[in-house]
Amino acid sequence: MYVICALYHFAHVPDPVAVKPALLELCLAQQVKGSLLLAHEGINGTIAGSRSGIDSVLKHIRNLPGFSDLEWKEAQDDEPPFGKMRVRLKKEIVTMGQPNVDPKAHVGHYVEPQDWNDLIQAEDVVVIDTRNDYEVGIGTFEGAIDPKTESFRDFPAWWANNKDRFHNKRVAMFCTGGIRCEKSTNYLISEGIEDVYHLKGGILRYLEEVPVEDSTWQGDCYVFDNRVSVGHGLKVGPHKLCHGCRRPILPEDTKHPGFEYGVSCHQCIDETSDSDKMRFRERQKQMQLARERNENHLGSVQL
Repeated sequence: MYVICALYHFAHVPDPVAVKPALLELCLAQQVKGSLLLAHEGINGTIAGSRSGIDSVLKHIRNLPGFSDLEWKEAQDDEPPFGKMRVRLKKEIVTMGQPNVDPKAHVGHYVEPQDWNDLIQAEDVVVIDTRNDYEVGIGTFEGAIDPKTESFRDFPAWWANNKDRFHNKRVAMFCTGGIRCEKSTNYLISEGIEDVYHLKGGILRYLEEVPVEDSTWQGDCYVFDNRVSVGHGLKVGPHKLCHGCRRPILPEDTKHPGFEYGVSCHQCIDETSDSDKMRFRERQKQMQLARERNENHLGSVQL
C-alpha cells in the first residue's frame, strides 16, 4: 500500500537552490516518488511511497527553518501513482503572477469542512471555484461560480472583469487542497474585499471528513497524480488521463473517434498539430519500450 501525501507551506526560503540536493537525495534514498516545487515563498507538491519513506521526507521538510508547522493530507492506493521523483525550482509554488501577493502576511478566514455548507448556503455569500476549467468540469460545489479560467494566472483578470457582480457580498472560495486560496484570498484583501473566506484543507479535506449524505459536493475532484480523480472518502474516481492534453476523461470517452491512447482525446483532437501527434506517438512508443525492458529485466532476475 502506497501512502500519497499532498503538502504545501508558505515560508521564506532564502536559498532554494541549496535546499534542493539534500531533499532530492533523501526522496531517492527512501524510494519516494512524485513532484515537489521549491521557491523563495515555500514548498508545494505531492509525493508517494512507503509509510517510513514519507515520514522521513516530512521530518526533513519540517526541520527546515520556518517549516515546523507544515501540514499535509494523506490518502492510500495499492498502485504507485508516480513513476519518478522530481524536485523543481520555481518562481512561485503556485503561479498567480502577482508579485505583491503574500499569503504569509494575510489571508482570508479559514472555514472548517463541517462549517462550509452553512456558509455557502447563506444568501449574502457568493461561492467561487478558483480551479481551472478542466478541473471544475468534473465536479464542484452546488451553486459555485466557475470563472472558466485556463490557468490560475487568469484569475486576477477574471476578478477585475467580474467584481462588480459581487458588490455587498461575502466571498467564499475553494480549491483542491487550499494552496490557491491562500493567494486568491490575499489578492482579494489587497483589492479591498474584507469578508473573504476559504475552505480549510480544500476539497480533499471536505471529501474526507464530510459524510456523503451531508455533502453539497457534486461529481468528482481532479487530483494531480495517476488517480486522476477522487470522490467522497477519497475513493478513486472513474476518470482517466488524456496524455495529450492532461485533461480528465471517462472510460466511455475512449470510444470517441478522436481518442488515441497517449496522443489525443475528443477534447484536444483539434488543438494539436499533426507534428505534435507524431511526437506524442513517438513518446508513447519509447515509454512502451521502457516498460518492456523493465519487465524483461524483472523476469530475468526472478529466473
